[in-house]
Amino acid sequence: MNKVIITVVGKDTVGIIAKVCTYLAESHINILDISQTIVQEYFNMMMIVDANKADKDISQIITDLDKIGEDIGVVIKCQREEIFDKMHRI
Repeated sequence: MNKVIITVVGKDTVGIIAKVCTYLAESHINILDISQTIVQEYFNMMMIVDANKADKDISQIITDLDKIGEDIGVVIKCQREEIFDKMHRI
C-alpha cells in the first residue's frame, strides 16, 4: 500500500471537502481515514489515503493539490506516510 498523508488548513468555506475528495476520486486515490474540524472559522482536515492505484505520481499529486488549495484559499500539504512519520518522531 502506498499511504499518503494529506492536510488541509485555512478559513472555512463551502466546498473544501468536495473539491479535495473529487480530485482524489478522479485520480483513483482511495481515502482510508479522514478527520475534519472547524474551530471558529478555521477549517482543518487530515486524511490518510492509498495512492497505490493513482494514475499520477506523487509529485504530480502534490502539484495538483497545491493548485487546488490556491484556488479555494487553503493550504494543502501532501506527504508520503514514511516521510510524515520520520518528521514527527523527532
